[in-house]
Amino acid sequence: MTDLLDLAIQAHGGLQRWQQIERLRAHIKVGGAVWHVKGWPDVYADIRTSVSARHPRTEFSPFLEKGQHCVWEPERTAVVADTGEVIEQRLAPRSFFEGHTIPTPWDRQHLIYFTGYAMWTYLTTPFLFKLPGFRTEEIEPWQEEDEIWRRLKVTFPSTVPSHSTVQTFYFNLDGLLRRHDYSVDIMGGTSSANYASDHKSFGGLTIPTKRRVYATGPDNRPILDRVAVSIDLLEVGIEP
Repeated sequence: MTDLLDLAIQAHGGLQRWQQIERLRAHIKVGGAVWHVKGWPDVYADIRTSVSARHPRTEFSPFLEKGQHCVWEPERTAVVADTGEVIEQRLAPRSFFEGHTIPTPWDRQHLIYFTGYAMWTYLTTPFLFKLPGFRTEEIEPWQEEDEIWRRLKVTFPSTVPSHSTVQTFYFNLDGLLRRHDYSVDIMGGTSSANYASDHKSFGGLTIPTKRRVYATGPDNRPILDRVAVSIDLLEVGIEP
């Protein structure tokens, strides 16, 4: 049987193509119930993002108002004027989530941290699993309606912040990502299923342009009565 990680990387454009890329830029539309809960309804309803293909870093622009953007890195979040002036920043941002649960409201640095690491993870999957410190293991397959999906259990290194240390990625028989499970630790722990669909080609990469996140029940099936997060990629640009 073909190694699942190798199959997935090839299906999404191949490692050789990925290694030629420095940055991905995307025009995105983000919705879902979580933004209302956290006090930021429609904050990313129409925004542009960029992520580094080499190391964890994400930007969103314009952030809250014209003339400024935000930056996420593992040990720093910041609001920055487009002129380069740092308006506000926070060091060791993950430590500021201590004691948080799902209804705990966020300030803007909390918002930058969550959306920064999440978008970086989504746009660099599955290539980021080749970075130092990641561990992957194929586990038993999963049947979703009339399809069989192969599953990759991924353990993230402590240097790469994400939803949780251990996450599960589901790929169809062609190697395309279809689902991504995790617990959002900075919300006190959740059971979430992130469905990926509408894959399209951009500059030699194949990327899912539609994501819908649902809570899951004890049977690992999604609870479809509410979309926690929706993400639509309207366009994607690749920078060598």
